[in-house]
Amino acid sequence: MDPAETAPPLASISLRELLMALGDSLVEVQSAPAGLDVEIRSVALLDPEDPPTTKPGELVLVIGARGRAAYPALRAAGRDGAAGVVVKLDGPGQAAALSETAAEAGVALLSLRSEARWEHVNALARAALDSAPPGQPGEAEEGDLFSLAQTTALLTSGIVSIEDVANRVLAYSRSTDSDEIDDLRRRSILGWQGPEAYLAKLREWGVFQHLRSSDEVISIDGHPELGFRRRLAVAIRSGDRHLGTIWVQEGSTPLSERSSQAMLGAARVAALHLARRRRELSADLTFTRTLLAGLLEGSTGPQPLATHLGFDATRPAAVLGFSYGTADVVAAPELTHAEVTNLVAVHIAARHRSALVTQVDPRIYVLLPHLPRGIDIDTLRGWGQEITDAARRHLGLPLRGSVGCVVSGLGDVPESRREADRILDAMLGTDVPTAVAALPDIQAEVLVSEVLTLLSIHPEIRDPRLTALVAHDNRHQSRLAQSLLTYLNSYGDVRAAAAQLHVHPNTLRYRLRRAEQLTGLDLSRPDQRLLAMLQLRLPPAP
Repeated sequence: MDPAETAPPLASISLRELLMALGDSLVEVQSAPAGLDVEIRSVALLDPEDPPTTKPGELVLVIGARGRAAYPALRAAGRDGAAGVVVKLDGPGQAAALSETAAEAGVALLSLRSEARWEHVNALARAALDSAPPGQPGEAEEGDLFSLAQTTALLTSGIVSIEDVANRVLAYSRSTDSDEIDDLRRRSILGWQGPEAYLAKLREWGVFQHLRSSDEVISIDGHPELGFRRRLAVAIRSGDRHLGTIWVQEGSTPLSERSSQAMLGAARVAALHLARRRRELSADLTFTRTLLAGLLEGSTGPQPLATHLGFDATRPAAVLGFSYGTADVVAAPELTHAEVTNLVAVHIAARHRSALVTQVDPRIYVLLPHLPRGIDIDTLRGWGQEITDAARRHLGLPLRGSVGCVVSGLGDVPESRREADRILDAMLGTDVPTAVAALPDIQAEVLVSEVLTLLSIHPEIRDPRLTALVAHDNRHQSRLAQSLLTYLNSYGDVRAAAAQLHVHPNTLRYRLRRAEQLTGLDLSRPDQRLLAMLQLRLPPAP
């Protein structure tokens, strides 16, 4: 190793902080046996022709060595106390073998994107080591708090403000009716802090003492003589730390029945934003979402996320999926992805403290780690139903939800996500009588949907006679294919099918004979009827 290539001693950072700086567009975590808080003190380039030596706390960039050629560097890094090794991979098979070697050596293994340049990651890593201290809170974080306040207002039918422990207003919900706002709310917003006279009354009533000592929602009666309407309050906490308060003031309509539950969920979501009011907060959230997306897709193992958040990777877990179509958004153009995601996050956080929510367009996924052993699908379906009910009630949005299978640990989460996707795929464009489903609820619909997908992408396994029938209808503006499918779906009952098509039974009989004459189909043969029922369900070609 060339000593000139080794960075001089710099202020150390953790592997976690370095990963946040580099981002998932450059590197992925393959193994982190000592966790993500290991200290990195320098960066070094290691050429495979050089002796495999490293230094304690070093991040080693192994250039020009792939696969088995990187084993000596990994073993040397473990022997010398290096913090981590970065390599390029030729294929997924290499990741498992190298990760096993890294785990044995006790050193972190990162993989660099194949198209990335070594000099680029080297420069970024060194810059991260020499980075300036964090600055002030970013606009994105504050925007998230305002969005959360608006979501909470929708769920409670109230008027919301989020304050820190010094009673400074950090965010608040919009209100179009100024008559709904009481004097305390108005003065707090205008001054960005609660007026002292009102704060004194709240102290006198024991409100602040309750918020410091309890996680429960407290109800405060209205006092018209003081310009003070009824409101609810809940503390925002991170562990034992009191970070702030969410206040919900009652307006011209009563607060919703589930206001307390919504506020508990909102407080847990708000804690993520208030834990640290500095730029590393948004980096931490982004990093968590990156690890979560990698786990859901199966490109990242369970260990990085489990280590980052302190999860037990061996506890049961499950994935909930939610989807809404483009037409739904057009019908409610004021909605944003953030509002829908916030609604999901608030509701699920009230039910499961460790839940994580992310959006992978156009779907929203909820990871439920640390589930109690023996939890049943009915419970998870109920949680999903609460979310879809709230979306319809508060956002006017017909959200669809799916419940993936409960798996034994985080390592099997991709299996639960795939099942959730299979269910949502089947629900798309299908008349399923429920807004939230698990696989046992609609197994037939899921399997038929997947068979149709196979027919769609493999024209060679379609019956050309049925393809010709659809083409004939398109040319002549006739309805032979639709009539045949309706007849088959009606178990061969001509009168029932004719009623659905709004034609005379004799008209339908003529269409069926005509379809047989044009195509040579024999509807007395079960195999031909079965194939026709499937193939004629394919969506029309664009």
